[in-house]
Amino acid sequence: MSHKVILDTDPGIDDAMALFTALAHPAIDLIGVTTTFGNVAVQQATRNALTLLEMAQASHIPVAQGGASPWILSTPPFPDFVHGTDGFGNLHLPAPKTQALAQPAPAFIVEQILKHPHEITLIAIGPLDNLATALQLNPMIAHLVKQVVIMGGVIERDGNVSPVAEANIFCDPHAAERVMAAPWSVAMVGLDVTHQVVLDQALFERIRDGNSRVGQFMHDAVQFYMRFYGSIRGIKGCYGHDVSAVAYVIDPTLFQTLEGSICVATEGVAMGQTIMDRHGLSSYALKNWNHRPKQKACLGVDAERLIALFESSMTNEFWQG
Repeated sequence: MSHKVILDTDPGIDDAMALFTALAHPAIDLIGVTTTFGNVAVQQATRNALTLLEMAQASHIPVAQGGASPWILSTPPFPDFVHGTDGFGNLHLPAPKTQALAQPAPAFIVEQILKHPHEITLIAIGPLDNLATALQLNPMIAHLVKQVVIMGGVIERDGNVSPVAEANIFCDPHAAERVMAAPWSVAMVGLDVTHQVVLDQALFERIRDGNSRVGQFMHDAVQFYMRFYGSIRGIKGCYGHDVSAVAYVIDPTLFQTLEGSICVATEGVAMGQTIMDRHGLSSYALKNWNHRPKQKACLGVDAERLIALFESSMTNEFWQG
């Protein structure tokens, strides 16, 4: 079964992995890419998305530029120490020849969901301002989308911008809170699982050797990313954050999930924390979780199978010729 997907992204080295996987895997029909601030400024994110599509010979896929800043908070510094100033490990590639749509990303999201009711899967792998703004434009899309899969948040493990918060949620917690409260089906693919998915140097060497179109770029860009994770987490490789969200859509049996209402802390020392009601008790003094939809959070993953899915997607027949 093929899933019609809009990929909402802030490319980003790991975003490139996710976009290439979405392009190449036969279970995904990528009908559009929307961009947001996050790893880089939104203008750079749009440039990067267009570059990745050109590189993959998929420039027919439309790109719509979205949010440049959080809903309420000021824009946080861009993490150039993670992805480089250009988002691609300081490779500084030539400018793309193609351009984004004039239509803003939230309007594009609404238009496509109305055009394909109950068929669109939104995969959001950056801050969630475009999804929250699309809901504000037309709240009915929550009843017409097929599913929403986000790379973000953490339930049981430690965060990556604070002890409790993950970066995409932390960047725009008010937008994330709006997304979690909406009456649509959300699957949260967060650090509970992505910190179990370690992609090593040998994998990227195989991708380089098996993919003449984008393999060299992917290998070169990830060197910067791996140096960062080696320095702060002591791992030999990098985490497969964003590609894990795409993998969830392709094969949800890779993951073990838990259901419960989720609130997002929007201020204070816990800002960006995704807090799930895992017990369903009605006796809590705080009622914030009451009358919210139950969403899914991934807590376990078959990392070996997920990595194999990524490698096969990066070296399959899509990339030949």
